[in-house]
Amino acid sequence: MELKIVLKTARSVTVETVTEQIYAFETPGKILVNGEVFGETDRVVFTLFDLKPDMDYTISLERNGERAETSFHTDYEFVTLNVKDMGASGDGNQDDTSFIQAAIMACPKDSRVLIPKGRYRITSLFLKSHLRLELAKGAELLADTDRYKYPRFPGMIESYDEKEDYNLGTWEGNPLPMFAGIITGIDVEDVVVYGPGLINGQASFDNWWDNVRQMKVAFRPRMVFLERCNHVALQGFSLKNSPAWVLHPYFSRDLKFLNLDIENPADSPNTDGLDPESCKDVEILGLHFSLGDDCIAVKSGKIYMGRRYQTPSENIRIRQCLMENGHGAVTVGSEVGAGVKNIRVERCLFRNTDRGLRIKTRRGRGKDSVLSEIYFDHIHMDHVMTPFVVNSFYFCDPDGKSDYVQCREALPVDERTPEIKRLSFTNIKAENCHVAASFLYGLPERKIERIEFKNVDISFADNAKAGTPAMLSGVEDCRKKGFLISNVDTLICDHVKISGQEGDAFELSNINHYEVR
Repeated sequence: MELKIVLKTARSVTVETVTEQIYAFETPGKILVNGEVFGETDRVVFTLFDLKPDMDYTISLERNGERAETSFHTDYEFVTLNVKDMGASGDGNQDDTSFIQAAIMACPKDSRVLIPKGRYRITSLFLKSHLRLELAKGAELLADTDRYKYPRFPGMIESYDEKEDYNLGTWEGNPLPMFAGIITGIDVEDVVVYGPGLINGQASFDNWWDNVRQMKVAFRPRMVFLERCNHVALQGFSLKNSPAWVLHPYFSRDLKFLNLDIENPADSPNTDGLDPESCKDVEILGLHFSLGDDCIAVKSGKIYMGRRYQTPSENIRIRQCLMENGHGAVTVGSEVGAGVKNIRVERCLFRNTDRGLRIKTRRGRGKDSVLSEIYFDHIHMDHVMTPFVVNSFYFCDPDGKSDYVQCREALPVDERTPEIKRLSFTNIKAENCHVAASFLYGLPERKIERIEFKNVDISFADNAKAGTPAMLSGVEDCRKKGFLISNVDTLICDHVKISGQEGDAFELSNINHYEVR
């Protein structure tokens, strides 16, 4: 057991326990700070708050006779601006937006804005560079549900000389009008939003979730929206009842999402947990997701945005997370016009999700839509309907069920044809599966280049439910099916075990090279 400092501020620190355990310990460990008992944790990744600036600290974790220790020095802090001193009431009735915004704009470098215990009714808050924003214990930001109070971002604004454009608003991979996020960062850097508090979107079927496919003035706000931002971290707080996607970083880089708890009802529409879109160098560590759509969905825009900006999502690291009750635990797509590369998912726990890995693409995403180097390692799944799904015929968009998208025969490869390259799944245990062990379906004209399964153990629930493994035309419900794989160039299965399935363990078609070890 070893402790590793992931992120520190003047007032907080996130620590990762380097261990074989996934997400949580079976028994809690005792935390000591400078030799004094600070509390307990059962989470492998934990965050401590209420530290003092510019001080030396030694943190120890004692558990089951083992002890690990690490030391660090907190950052310097100049001043604290308390939002209540700026006029915020925190009574849940007064609109506190302008008072909190004033504190943010007045905050000097190396300082913090403190939101103390209370309930603060707000609309959109805008971040600025070099900001430390703390949501203290007992602090709750209550998002107003009156859409007419939110700023609106146009989708695409043409430059004065008509030679360039400025993309501001976005919705599901296209430049469309949207409401500003509840927390919004535009072109900011060096920002940390942290603390044990709560952001409550207050969304319900009486407001934001009513008739969600219709744009009403603009498309629904994200809980946190970061556009063209750099070096931003979110640490330790909780988010619930989001109007739409919870965390949406967009054309941003060098991001950390640490020890967050994200909760939306299981029937809430389009409430993805975290959707990095055309982002680079993203660390997602120690998060808990329980929601109504995909837990994490990596994207890079639909075909127009992919061609226009050619900015893939790349270098996404997901570790020590718990994904529950979503459609997909980790999803790639469907808006992947600029491609996705180098996604690493390690030591995560998936429970009661429809799929484990879910890749969604289709003809028409374009030649820049190349998905490559996607790795899953040391993953434990329980009651995941289908652990691995790759769907190259995803029937999204108005033409999703057209003959061109859904044709199972090989079509000519052209500028509309996407590509899937290398996928690797190692050290996977999936228990109580239901529909199928895997459903991997590439394009016949451009097969999936290589899929490798190594040390994979899959077993089905005794009372398994039937279901459709992927959203494509002509696929019927199934139950306890094995590996259903089509249109792959190279398939390698090394120490793969499957038990409890009905029928053959492997149903393969159009595989150029198949190797069993």
